[in-house]
Amino acid sequence: MPLNVYQPLFIIFTGYNKYFTLKFTDFGFDERLMEGIDASGYEDATPVQEQVIPLIMAGKDVIASAQTGTGKTAAFLLPLINKIITDTHEDHTNNALVIVPTRELAIQIAQHMEGLSYFTSVSSIAVYGGGDGNAFVQEKKALSHGADVVICTPGKMMAHIKMGYVKLSGLKYLILDEADRMLDMGFYDDIMFIIDHLPKKRQNLLFSATMPFKIREMARKILHHPEEVNISISKPNEKISQWAFIVYDTQKIPLVKYLLGKTEFKSVLIFCSSKLNVKQLTRDLKRAKFLADEIHSDLEQDKREEVLMRFKSGRLPILVATDILSRGIDIDNIDLVINYDVPHDGEDYVHRIGRTARAEADGTAYTFVSVKEQRKFLGIEKLLGKPVPKAQVPAELGETPLYNTASSNNHPGNKKFKKPRRFYNKSKK
Repeated sequence: MPLNVYQPLFIIFTGYNKYFTLKFTDFGFDERLMEGIDASGYEDATPVQEQVIPLIMAGKDVIASAQTGTGKTAAFLLPLINKIITDTHEDHTNNALVIVPTRELAIQIAQHMEGLSYFTSVSSIAVYGGGDGNAFVQEKKALSHGADVVICTPGKMMAHIKMGYVKLSGLKYLILDEADRMLDMGFYDDIMFIIDHLPKKRQNLLFSATMPFKIREMARKILHHPEEVNISISKPNEKISQWAFIVYDTQKIPLVKYLLGKTEFKSVLIFCSSKLNVKQLTRDLKRAKFLADEIHSDLEQDKREEVLMRFKSGRLPILVATDILSRGIDIDNIDLVINYDVPHDGEDYVHRIGRTARAEADGTAYTFVSVKEQRKFLGIEKLLGKPVPKAQVPAELGETPLYNTASSNNHPGNKKFKKPRRFYNKSKK
């Protein structure tokens, strides 16, 4: 759909500017919020924060495209907190609604919110599925009495609204985060149900890593004369060393064991495209005496939180996960990402490997490409604008397939596998 569906529309294209960066003291935030910002260690704003925060402070609707790791969570939380503590709001109602695709992201944003708003009186609650009866009672009490900020997943919020006690008459702010992922997960009808129960007059913010037709169509229905912020295009961090292994399906598990056994590492995140593969790979790694665990939607919520906390703290060096962790999870010390299965598309590839090389660190990403996945991987390379170097599979794992895509002659051959230098191995018991 052409951009002129938004009228009027102001488009901002920007990139990182190493010569001039706004500081958080430049935005005119309330002193109470600045205490939380200082306590969180924030000083310089990222490009998405530089562009989005003034628009939100001015009361504009915003549609923003920014890849993971650009600081977009703080880009909407900071002005939202500031508006809540400085503007007048209706009592005993929920003032702001942040809708996200997964429980993990809801918990993370709630934790982020708690830190930034620590020195203010702003209240918040995370509402998501998988909790126990006590969690439901707490959610019902907050939603019926009113919280300043509600961070929720679509299905759970819709369920609460249907029960008739959610106070939404005074709601002034709606934020949709990871909107493209929510649509991919089939949440469109749930989101529109929630929006139908909100006041018509409100400020709307939509954040998405990509801007396909379905996102622009939804934005046209929800947003009012939005400003658009587009922060670069989705490309991997240049600090990520990318390699692809061309293998048969039966070679994938042996190759993971080989790499983890021969390579020194500190923190490894392995992505699989199905829960079945996550379970099988984790089981085999544990049998091989690696310190590994798994995260997927079949686990109880408390178990998922416990596993993620061990991984974040460094007590668990290897985590095997579905794409539930490919976006929005803030972990800065991941040294190695392995794509056990080729991601669905180029955007998913960028988000997966973007879990490494964060916070100015270097990182490594390996992708295992089976025969049936070769054409899909070629599409990813086209998005990247260059081929991913091919690493040589160890001879003891047997013969490997050729990379038989139409453009395989343009690829840099089977280069010998190089070990990352920085890691140290804690995997063996």
